[in-house]
Amino acid sequence: MHYQDLKTAIGAGLLSFPVTPFTGDGRLDLDTYRTHVAWLAQYPATALFAAGGTGEFFSLTQGEVVETVRAAKDVAGKTPIIAGCGYGTEMAVELAQACQKAGADGLLLLPQYLIGANQQGLYERVKRVCQSVDIGVIVYNRDNSILLADTLARLCDECPNLVGFKDGHGDIELVTRVCTVMGDRLSYIGGMPTAEVFAKAYMAAGVTTYSSAIFNFLPKQALEFYDALRAGDNATMDRILVEFFYPYLAIRDRGTGYAVSIVKAGMRVIGRDTGPVRSPLTDLSDEEHKMLADVIRKAFGAAALAAAA
Repeated sequence: MHYQDLKTAIGAGLLSFPVTPFTGDGRLDLDTYRTHVAWLAQYPATALFAAGGTGEFFSLTQGEVVETVRAAKDVAGKTPIIAGCGYGTEMAVELAQACQKAGADGLLLLPQYLIGANQQGLYERVKRVCQSVDIGVIVYNRDNSILLADTLARLCDECPNLVGFKDGHGDIELVTRVCTVMGDRLSYIGGMPTAEVFAKAYMAAGVTTYSSAIFNFLPKQALEFYDALRAGDNATMDRILVEFFYPYLAIRDRGTGYAVSIVKAGMRVIGRDTGPVRSPLTDLSDEEHKMLADVIRKAFGAAALAAAA
């Protein structure tokens, strides 16, 4: 896929990032992964992130990242697959090139490992990765990699395949500034954990889409919320926020790292088990699984618990 086509695609609809299945002893389960991606690809998400944050990129080896990309491409049909990429600059370049060879339509460049950096250092890292591949690149603004609008403008001048800006930092003033200064040079993605609860604020700032974690186990309901957002249907959004997302957050916030763990719990609740999370993450307790099932049932009815049927 040409990077300009990817830019158009990611700005046109809802995005999601499939969980990465593991066996009970922690091995990568590619058969279950293919089944999961094929199921999600039936729904109209405009792109899927292989080995993204909810896909436990941080817990995968570089070889496993490439395997997930290749497996996703096997079954995703026309749905673009965007590969997670990150760590130090040279590791990121090596992984970016391997993912392109595996068929990735684009890259999501996550922050570098451990250390902070100034704007010049971040500029050089992103430029190096972008110029190492021919596919589109989306930068993920969060944690220790916060790119400012002027830096993004310099990067767009140097790297025509830099097509997207995803924000997981939550600074609305910065997001508004980036959207205003950069205009249509980039597509903009909300990337906060449980992005739906931030969606209205991000839309006002100029961010028209986001990546949905709950799409993994409630794809129809995730699309209902997104469609309401794009239609300006505040009544529907408020109802789903109150009936589902706020109770969901109450469970998510019971444990550190649960933003990922609760998604795999959701997969178990609907009968599409994708195995445990890898350490250092921990799975929800049995009690918390029951709480999640109750939240889904009360918000969306018993049918939402039988998505595997």
